[in-house]
Amino acid sequence: MKQISFATNESNKIVSTDSWFNAKNSFAGLGKTGKLLSLALMLSILTLSCKKESVENPDLLDRYTGLNSQTMSELKLARDASARYQSIDNALADGYADIAVNTENMGHHYMKTSLVDSIFDLKKPEILVYNKDEEGKPYLVAIEYAVPLNMPKPEGFTGNTDIWDGNTGFQLWLLHAWVWNYNPDGVFHSTNPAIHLHLRTTNFNHNNFPSPL
Repeated sequence: MKQISFATNESNKIVSTDSWFNAKNSFAGLGKTGKLLSLALMLSILTLSCKKESVENPDLLDRYTGLNSQTMSELKLARDASARYQSIDNALADGYADIAVNTENMGHHYMKTSLVDSIFDLKKPEILVYNKDEEGKPYLVAIEYAVPLNMPKPEGFTGNTDIWDGNTGFQLWLLHAWVWNYNPDGVFHSTNPAIHLHLRTTNFNHNNFPSPL
């Protein structure tokens, strides 16, 4: 019989179909008690594996402190709504455009000017912020909200932890939300010390930021 590889053990030895059927037959030969114990053992292994994965891959939003449960729920909604923009092609297709605002500890900004109005909608960020890896491939690190500065300061997220920047250079109220890349300075802080531009880019320039009016 031709052997088919299903998996490898710790010694990198191929587990063949013969071994698989032997294991199956051995299980079939167990009594009722033995089968129950075997199933319990397998369930325990699966449970431990899931717990280990959860510890090794925690939700980055859970690392932020000082946020109430409502704010955390809103951040998760905002992240879910922007998940499709992990692909920059989707962002471009939906009308976000590179506005040539690139800066260290922030990233590369893509804006959808048609969204810039007096309305704060956590599911519709006006700006997407990307960084690029060493090979120049963009990946989403933050979302950013923008409201014209001549409008009242937006209510924003629940609570008083969101930090709106009344930026006179851009004539916009601006708010970052670092929902895709952890920011040790806080989820709403404008800059992120963990973000480093791998490619040489233009400096942060107010004149590059298009007027929403």
